[in-house]
Amino acid sequence: MDMLAATEFLARSSTLTSVGWIGYIIIGAIAGWIAGKIVKGGGSGILMNIVIGVVGALIGGFLLSFFLNTAEGGWWFTLFTAILGSVILLWILSKVRK
Repeated sequence: MDMLAATEFLARSSTLTSVGWIGYIIIGAIAGWIAGKIVKGGGSGILMNIVIGVVGALIGGFLLSFFLNTAEGGWWFTLFTAILGSVILLWILSKVRK
């Protein structure tokens, strides 16, 4: 991989979008709550939902960065990405706990 390709990949896989940090907290809470309903059928409390959603957004953003330019996503794309990553995170955690 040459330097230009590496720089382009790092730019595409940036974890920062046009949403901002307050947006990440709001989207994280929503995504964590929705993922909790999808995976185990219940919420985990607002703080855990935020943590699950934000970590899920990072996971989802990383995975989708291989296919899409995730840095250009807005609110709806970030919410989708956070839900996807949160579901994956909760699924992995449920497998590890068993």
